[in-house]
Amino acid sequence: MNNLFVYCEIEEGIVVDVSLELLTKGRALANRLECRLEAIAIGTGLKGIEKQVLPYGVDKLHVFDGKGLYPYTSLPHTSVLVKLFKEEQPQICLMGATVIGRDLGPRVSSALHSGLTADCTSLEIGDHEDKKAGLTYKNLLYQIRPAFGGNIVATIINPEHRPQMATVREGVMKKEIASPDYKGEVVEHNVKDYVADTDFIVKVIERHVEKAKHNLKGSPIIVSGGYGVGSRENFNLLFDLAKVLNAEVGASRAAVDAGFADHDRQIGQTGVTVRPKLYIACGISGQIQHIAGMQESSMIISINNDADALINTIADYVINGTIEEVVPKMIKFYKQNSK
Repeated sequence: MNNLFVYCEIEEGIVVDVSLELLTKGRALANRLECRLEAIAIGTGLKGIEKQVLPYGVDKLHVFDGKGLYPYTSLPHTSVLVKLFKEEQPQICLMGATVIGRDLGPRVSSALHSGLTADCTSLEIGDHEDKKAGLTYKNLLYQIRPAFGGNIVATIINPEHRPQMATVREGVMKKEIASPDYKGEVVEHNVKDYVADTDFIVKVIERHVEKAKHNLKGSPIIVSGGYGVGSRENFNLLFDLAKVLNAEVGASRAAVDAGFADHDRQIGQTGVTVRPKLYIACGISGQIQHIAGMQESSMIISINNDADALINTIADYVINGTIEEVVPKMIKFYKQNSK
């Protein structure tokens, strides 16, 4: 009762990274609330799934293993969560802001008449005082996300209804095992008790998944360009630098909208979230939408001809100059000193 639940998204028998990140964050939040962390795994052929989940500090794993539950379809997964939440009465439910999470989250919150905050970049626990009503709410989930086009960071609360639900972008939270030998309870539910036959009206006959062309999230070094790069041709300089550094090339939304780079390279609130060891920002102004997707980088180098660019305020090192001037020199000196 009133525990914290994480919905685990599963792809080909593997729990996806965003779910493991949420289990890590969920463990920290559960410790703060002094409650249990519970996880939900729904799919087909889930034998041994607990070995992936319990080490993240999960106290109880709910397993729903049955034919037709993988690949994901909306109705069966919604039915499982709605009935389970009516039984268990969780205070918080977290899921990834993926294609699946963005479909499942609103369905469940609507059925339970609870709130849902999408695309959170941070989650915290805190109190709220409603001075007008004379009420104080303890230990609410602060659901923090950029708002109004990324111009402000909003903290959203849901004081009255439960569960408090939020979806979180992949890469925003850290993934960390609590203990390889963490002892948690595994409960295998009878799927027929939760899902009606009519929920399986949609059947996946054939499924095609296009793999990502780039490994932005896994690259230790990223060279990223913004609108200030000037042109698609100038972006070739970034590719040249990335080649000598064995890095990936990213881009801001402004650069993508201008046609300087492909959409699948976009980093930020509406792109991917990354946390490389080194992030080289070239001609990027530093709007909050972009910063939200790369601010956890271990080291940030900004190359910009605007000394007052916002990106410079979070950069570890700032090089004031144009891309055409600076990048060729970086390539030259790196080649000289890496022999």
